[in-house]
Amino acid sequence: MDLALDEAKKAEMSGEVPVGAVIVAGGVVIAKSFNRPVSLNDPTAHAEIGALRDACREQGNYRLSNATMYSTVEPCFMCAGAMIHARLARLVFGTPDPKAGSAGSIYNVLTDPRLNHRVEVVSGIREDECASLLRDFFQRRRGSQCP
Repeated sequence: MDLALDEAKKAEMSGEVPVGAVIVAGGVVIAKSFNRPVSLNDPTAHAEIGALRDACREQGNYRLSNATMYSTVEPCFMCAGAMIHARLARLVFGTPDPKAGSAGSIYNVLTDPRLNHRVEVVSGIREDECASLLRDFFQRRRGSQCP
């Protein structure tokens, strides 16, 4: 989770919402990414999607059935769907997302028995740190928008 937090801080330094993701397979980091939808003008450029893309390229396979993703925030519906399609084995995330979370907060996409794959989910790892990054970012953003 240290590396995911480092990635989230890179996003914050770039003016993006501070979310970071890291993928590990066989005890080795195979991909890291941070949020970049604003800088890339791409609504799909979430940290989790970037990490999935890079990990699949690194593995030479669009399936990541032996990999674990560490993310600072609970994934949205789009990212959770991509994890299902990639056959990700496990997701470990820091803080829940009560507005868009799809690993338990609003939806339970990753463990839905109606889908053809389920992802093991572990939540609350370094939750306070991960939540604090987001909270502080949005407080500063709201503060800078005041006249």
